[in-house]
Amino acid sequence: MIYLIHNNEQAVEVLDDHLQVMKVDFTSNQLTTQLFELASLYPKQLIAWCYLELKPSLNPDGFNKVFHHEKIMASFNPSNHNYLLDALGYVDRSYFYKANKSVMYPTWLMSSMVGGVHASVLHTVRHHIDISSNFNYFLLSFAKQGMPQGLFCYSSPELLLKDTIVEVKKVAFEEATEAILFKFVKQHYKWVWVFFLALAYVVYEKQLPIVALLKSLFFKQQHLDFNLEKLKINSLKQVNSTSTVDVIIPTIGRKQYLYDVLVDLSKQTLLPKTVVIVEQNPEPNSISELDYLTIQDWPFVIDHTFTHQTGVCNARNIALSKTQSEWVLLGDDDNRFDANLIENLLDSAINYGIKAATTVYLQPHEKQTFMDTAQTSIFGAGNTLIHSSLLKTVKFDMRYEFNYGEDTDFGMQIRYQGEDVVFFSDIKITHLKAPFGGYRTKVKQLWEDDLIQPKPSPTIYLLQSTYFTPKQLNGYQLLLGLKEYKGSNIKNPFKFVKQFKAKWKKSAEWSQILTQSINA
Repeated sequence: MIYLIHNNEQAVEVLDDHLQVMKVDFTSNQLTTQLFELASLYPKQLIAWCYLELKPSLNPDGFNKVFHHEKIMASFNPSNHNYLLDALGYVDRSYFYKANKSVMYPTWLMSSMVGGVHASVLHTVRHHIDISSNFNYFLLSFAKQGMPQGLFCYSSPELLLKDTIVEVKKVAFEEATEAILFKFVKQHYKWVWVFFLALAYVVYEKQLPIVALLKSLFFKQQHLDFNLEKLKINSLKQVNSTSTVDVIIPTIGRKQYLYDVLVDLSKQTLLPKTVVIVEQNPEPNSISELDYLTIQDWPFVIDHTFTHQTGVCNARNIALSKTQSEWVLLGDDDNRFDANLIENLLDSAINYGIKAATTVYLQPHEKQTFMDTAQTSIFGAGNTLIHSSLLKTVKFDMRYEFNYGEDTDFGMQIRYQGEDVVFFSDIKITHLKAPFGGYRTKVKQLWEDDLIQPKPSPTIYLLQSTYFTPKQLNGYQLLLGLKEYKGSNIKNPFKFVKQFKAKWKKSAEWSQILTQSINA
């Protein structure tokens, strides 16, 4: 490991993995260029950086733990302020944006304060990225473009010693101008977002940064192909010991489809130990229709629960409570997959050193568009393998029952525990999206009879308000309002805004009621 100690403008000194000073003759006095020079001099090393005043707080053991494979880029900013202004939240819709700084959290928000990336990654991107910019800007641009292409980016407090993090918060942190913010948005988002950002400034900040907006128009959007697939991953992080897997499946009224799923499971090259099935039927005098569970022999144990209580959150929580293996595959009753699904998914999770692995999950008529294995903000409750250790702190939130967002929230709970969710682009499950069973009934929402109907759905508001920053939530409100206005019969803007605010307020109220009802 090589440490580049800097003052935000250029290198001050270079340290080896024992934190001893090394002599390096740089040909440039520009910090970003110096980072690449170190990568050329030490092509098999992790190249770390650290702001001069944080040098006493470096945690070498933390670096060894965080960088468990070569495609990881990680940093940590002990301040509550990022380099880019918080107004970026108006345009960013990602769950990567609001990082949980108490754990290792997936995010492209890199910092010059302390961090690192392997020299092999820098070699791969050297001729594809602009290295003339400010160091903080370069790191953000690098991570923002690299993350969807398979660069694994994290914020990790373990890079600094715990007992000194409070001290280093006194460091003067560099902050970008509005002009740099608009430039970043123009280069890393679709062109229309700079105009949306300007509108958000007008609506929420009561100002129009016209100069910053106009300057940004001279920059082109960046589309850089890093081709990181050439770098192979072999994680040093141990996440597996027994290679045992249970499968959970909630089902309601899909007898034949579920049978086909069980047949697919029976052909697996790595058989599950137990398949936990929670069958729901709201009819009071009904009994199970799944006779094949007992009259046919299966190469795994079937744990079958029949309940009159409907709801996928409740069913999945019941199923998860019954699992005993080291790994759990969250399945659905209308999936189809190849015989090597479980083996390939488990091997991939082990190889990447992760505890949550999700698959391609398309309907038969859909075409795959994401071709890179990478971190994902999506979580599939019907196509994801998770480590059972996560179940000590994670479950499906009943506030989302019979509505939207329970799977996304489940994935966010995993990330807030310091674990990542990785999408594997070469592992596929087909989701048939089978018709509902005959006794599936429409659930009446609590707010259905309200004179003012909430907008968005209260559970979507709950999800966004939990995992978005305040400015992200404002940006979502503004975007939703514009979409609603476009399709509305009310063309008087003042009347529309008044009505839309009332609907938004109702959504906030009902999300609070949902929370209170669960806590009661």
